[in-house]
Amino acid sequence: MSLRQFEYFVAVAEEGSLSRAATRLSVAQPSLSQQLKALERRVGGALFERLPRGMQLTPAGRAFLPEALATLRGAERAYRSARAAVTGESAELRIATVSSVAAGVLPDVIRTWHDQHPKCPVRLEEFSHRDLLEEQVRNGLGDLAIGPRPRAWDGPVLSLGHEEFVVVLPRSHPLVRESSGTGATTVELRALADEGWVLFGQGHGLNDLIGGYCASEGFRPMPVVRTWQVDAAARLAAAGVGPALLPDNAVPTGLDAAILSCRPRRFRELTCYLRSEPHGLVHRFLTLLQDSAQLTKPADRQRAALP
Repeated sequence: MSLRQFEYFVAVAEEGSLSRAATRLSVAQPSLSQQLKALERRVGGALFERLPRGMQLTPAGRAFLPEALATLRGAERAYRSARAAVTGESAELRIATVSSVAAGVLPDVIRTWHDQHPKCPVRLEEFSHRDLLEEQVRNGLGDLAIGPRPRAWDGPVLSLGHEEFVVVLPRSHPLVRESSGTGATTVELRALADEGWVLFGQGHGLNDLIGGYCASEGFRPMPVVRTWQVDAAARLAAAGVGPALLPDNAVPTGLDAAILSCRPRRFRELTCYLRSEPHGLVHRFLTLLQDSAQLTKPADRQRAALP
C-alpha cells in the first residue's frame, strides 16, 4: 500500500469520476483504475461502487476516506518539516479555526507573528462550526486548532481565556437613547425579544450559540436576515437592520454603533488543541497566542459576574 494509492483513492472520492480524477492527477485512466483495484485487493473489498455515470464510495470506502486524508496530510507535514531542516527554509504554519476567531482574535496575533517571523507564512483553514473544525483537525488538517473547547479530544488542550459576547445596535435605537441618559452600558437580551435579528446561517456555530443564549432568556430570536460573515452581521446591525450578538473582539474597529454588554454578561471559552505536544514553530506561535490574545482570563470573568 503506497502513498500514491492513497492519493489516487482520495482524488476519485472527491471527483466522483475516474476520468476527472485522472485529469486532475495527470495520469492515464487505465493506470489509475489498476492502482485502485490493487488497493481494493489489499483492503479485501470494494471501496467504490462503479456506476454508469461515476464512482460512489461503498461503506468500506467511506470508512477508509478520513484515514487516507489523515495519512496524506501527515506525509505532507513530514515532507515540509524535513525540507525545512535540510534547506534551512522556513516552514508554513497551518492554523485551523472557526470563522469568528479568524475575524476577531487572530488578526493582531498574526500581524505580530509576521513581524517576528517574516519568512514563516500562515495558512488559515476556516470553518463555520466547531464540530467541523474538530473533525477535520482529528483527520490531520492543520498544525493546531483554535476554537471553542472540543467536545472530545485525546491530545493537548490549552485554555486561552474567554471572549465576551456583546449586542450591536444602531445609535438611534430606543434602548440606546434611554441608556445614554443613565450611563448604562448593558442590556438584557429579553428586552430585544420582539425585534427581528441579524442571525447567522443554519449550520453556523454562532447561530447555535446565539439561539441558546436567547432561549435561556425565554425567547427565540426571529431573523430579519441571515449571514455567514461576522463582519457583515456587525455592519447590518449598525445600519439598523436588527440587533446582533457577536464576540466583542470580532466587532470591526471604529464601527458607528452602540456596543452593549449583555446582562448577565455572556462569555465563551477559547482553546488551542493539538494532536501532539507542540514544538518548533507551533510552540512559538502558541506562546505568542497565549501572551497577546486579547481574551478575558478566569479571574477577570469572575469579577465581571459580581453585581
